[in-house]
Amino acid sequence: MAKKPYYITTAIAYTSGKPHIGNTYEAILADAIARFKRKEGYDVFFQTGTDEHGQKIQEKAQAAGVTPQAFVDNVAGEIKGIWDLVNTSYDKFMRTTDDDHVKQVSKIFKKLYDQGDIYKGYYEGMYCTPCESFWTESQLVDGKCPDCGREVKPAKEEAYFFKMGKYADRLIEHINTHPEFIQPVSRKNEMMNNFLLKGLQDLCVSRTSFSWGIPVDFDNRHVVYVWMDALTNYITGIGFDADGNHGEKYKKYWPADLHLIGKDILRFHTIYWPIFLMAMGEPLPKQVFGHPWLLQGDGKMSKSKGNVIYADDLARLFGVDAVRYFVLHEMPFDNDGQITWELVTERFNTELANVLGNLVNRTIAMINKYFDGTVAKSLTANEEDPDAEFKATVTSVAAKVQAKADELRIADAITEVFALFRRANKYIDETMPWALAKDESKKARLNDVLYNLAEAIQIGASLLDSFMPETSEKILAAYGGESRTLEDCASFGLRDSVTVTTIPPLFVRIDFKALAPEIEKIQQEQAAAYAAEMAKTAPAEKKAEKAETTAVETPVEEEKTPEISFDDFVKVQLRVGEIIACEPVPKSNKLLKETVKFGDEVRTIVSGIAKHYKPEEMVGKKVVFVTNLAPRKVCGIVSEGMIMAAEDEDGTLSLIVPDKDIKSGANLG
Repeated sequence: MAKKPYYITTAIAYTSGKPHIGNTYEAILADAIARFKRKEGYDVFFQTGTDEHGQKIQEKAQAAGVTPQAFVDNVAGEIKGIWDLVNTSYDKFMRTTDDDHVKQVSKIFKKLYDQGDIYKGYYEGMYCTPCESFWTESQLVDGKCPDCGREVKPAKEEAYFFKMGKYADRLIEHINTHPEFIQPVSRKNEMMNNFLLKGLQDLCVSRTSFSWGIPVDFDNRHVVYVWMDALTNYITGIGFDADGNHGEKYKKYWPADLHLIGKDILRFHTIYWPIFLMAMGEPLPKQVFGHPWLLQGDGKMSKSKGNVIYADDLARLFGVDAVRYFVLHEMPFDNDGQITWELVTERFNTELANVLGNLVNRTIAMINKYFDGTVAKSLTANEEDPDAEFKATVTSVAAKVQAKADELRIADAITEVFALFRRANKYIDETMPWALAKDESKKARLNDVLYNLAEAIQIGASLLDSFMPETSEKILAAYGGESRTLEDCASFGLRDSVTVTTIPPLFVRIDFKALAPEIEKIQQEQAAAYAAEMAKTAPAEKKAEKAETTAVETPVEEEKTPEISFDDFVKVQLRVGEIIACEPVPKSNKLLKETVKFGDEVRTIVSGIAKHYKPEEMVGKKVVFVTNLAPRKVCGIVSEGMIMAAEDEDGTLSLIVPDKDIKSGANLG
């Protein structure tokens, strides 16, 4: 009997830079779903990849002094490397610069134009370059992009438009008659109420203000706008042909069973993409799941905020499967999750080291100690308490895991597996093998207890293989078995005997204090890399000079200084900061960029003191800073405070420093 096909995709990652752990989470989640579907017996095709066209990439390539193709080749390679690092078992890594994709996008555009769904016009509105989106004045939030909050600028250009309204009623009907189409339900309500029911504007589907894109072949001044280009990857990647000569994979796997995407791009996948497919006469995907965000602390990760955590750094310090466990288990189904270095360490110690690692290794140790590495299946019909309940609990877990996984509640599925491991630890406390070992007459009972533990661990490891594949493989190898099917996980005592092999501890507890210097080093390197990136796009020296003036460089005559109230004064937050790194700002002879530690917080601050202090003199100093100024960009670097200094009439500058050694972060007052 042929396996039932299952096609799952991620959103393709934008090649503007290295993906952080929040982006990587999506690839890991898709991989866990794909692996579990294979375990259920499906013929899975898992596609991921990169989105490589657009104005933002063209500008970044120009700033880097390379061609757009060279730029995206480098970034796409980095993204693929990270996906491989975290063990994503994709079947195809798709790139929108692939020749077959480019060819099909051109054909799709022409087909839709010929049938009257696309027409030429003019677009005038407010344009956000990072989001590559046009907005009307009424759509802006506080005058800024409603999606990312960045600045927008007026733009007008000739463009081709897609007649969205032509298919809107049909899409509304589809959503209403297919409640599973948009998940979770809150995302469906958002799309219906905020967009579809308010009426759809025609969509801009070409651009003329930049050239890095797929050309409109019948009007070469235009390139296909990024969303029509990017969204069609889901069909071009499996052999769709606009002329109808589809490849075998398309015939087999389309419509997709699941598009897994971030909630921020839901509109494009549940409105634009289905309408494009309707216009092409193709079936719609069965489900679009908009997963929540993984936030750093209580905010969205952003290089400009300096709070980015990357998967490769996490994997180096904690291991790949620890990273997979954290992002899969800590993300709620419908709400944003949080990640911090401290939280990852805490979960590593309590869940992986204590619950799982300790169980696996001490059971191996007892089997080796008491039975020379091999325990046999019990032949005793009468089971002692708590064996019957223990076995029933263990064999019930597979069905629970499957039910949760089929609902895409992966965090809950993992919770069920770890409930099994916790029950096994409790079983050890209940049966006390070390006490049984002291009584030779209870040798058979000791054998049964350890065999039961070995069975439970093998079932748990088999259920874990979709989520933590390397760990599962290590456990099963140590217990001399292979990953079991879901059906076999519901049975106890499948092996006549179990022979174990000693392995190194799976997870060794980590002291967060010992990690702190490495984490600080990572943050400093990121800050330096971000500053270098910003420097490449900094304005010309003449414009930059205007932004260099700081309070310490502009002495004000005392008699002209206005009085302020005490209430005004206390609004200024003054703190002692320790300068842990310092370097000159490129293209400026006045500015230094300091990396400053305030207690557990690290900030970047730009100061106009380069004529008075060398970078190497600054490192290690504890200086007073103003820390509640609004961040501002100076020579392309975001400065998050102001250094305090005094300057006399001769131009001598002196930093304000405490007269005694005091902890960084201390407040003045």
